[in-house]
Amino acid sequence: MARPSSRRIPAVLWTWYRGGNFRGFQRQVEGPTVQDALEGALGRAGSPATVMPSGRTDRGVHARMQVISLRLPEDVPPEALPARLAPHLPPDVGLCVARRPPGAFHAQWSASGKEYRYHLTLGAPPPEAWRPYALDVAAEAALQPGHRVTPERLEALLARAVGTRDFTAFHERSSPQKPRTLQTATLRELGGGLFEVRLEGAGFARYQVRYLVGSALKVAAGLLSEEQWRAALDAGAALAGFKAPAHGLVLWEVRYPSAVDPFGPDERLHPPGLPDAPPFTGAPPG
Repeated sequence: MARPSSRRIPAVLWTWYRGGNFRGFQRQVEGPTVQDALEGALGRAGSPATVMPSGRTDRGVHARMQVISLRLPEDVPPEALPARLAPHLPPDVGLCVARRPPGAFHAQWSASGKEYRYHLTLGAPPPEAWRPYALDVAAEAALQPGHRVTPERLEALLARAVGTRDFTAFHERSSPQKPRTLQTATLRELGGGLFEVRLEGAGFARYQVRYLVGSALKVAAGLLSEEQWRAALDAGAALAGFKAPAHGLVLWEVRYPSAVDPFGPDERLHPPGLPDAPPFTGAPPG
């Protein structure tokens, strides 16, 4: 009888998850984590492997598109993994696409940019389906007592953050202090008082999105001055900001140069197997 091949070849996964029941992506002594769930499912499906993500997400953060590099036995077809892993994954984790990547691809090092989306409500509690995935601004203790936050004010403050700077006032010191480019920062209305902050950039430091959104809300509520906001952005001046809660944040998309992108434009627009439910529904492109 022929022995199974021990040769391993690269594969790439597009995974999604709701992060509320996990202690982040990366394996930890105290779980559960998304990495635990994926590697456990791979092992139980007979294809044990170590997964390498495009980047870590923190406890409670969700992902519509987390990209994973791994190496599989050459006799395991990646395209079979979504169906093969489904019975072994918890309900809050799934796969959209699995395939061989083009060329010398790495989920993290090949990435050219990411988009994050943060969901919140202004002037109304979140709709029931969105309650676990959106910040109720009016009820947030860190924003009391403050003025009512208007969409126009919040969007103007976020737009002021666009550009290349070190963002040192808006991330943990554990992340390298270096220039980072925030390419876009927009606010979209989803209806019923629900809004979506969309942030696109070449790279983000730890907690950068949550500090940017939370601190912009604090300025919009009149609890910090706009002068302090500008000084923090332009000169890295210390800011008594606010780290927005994790449950509103979604890693929405990871982008790659066209020469190595494993995913087509139609897949990116309509991901196969992605739940059509919060927090993965949002404003249309554009």
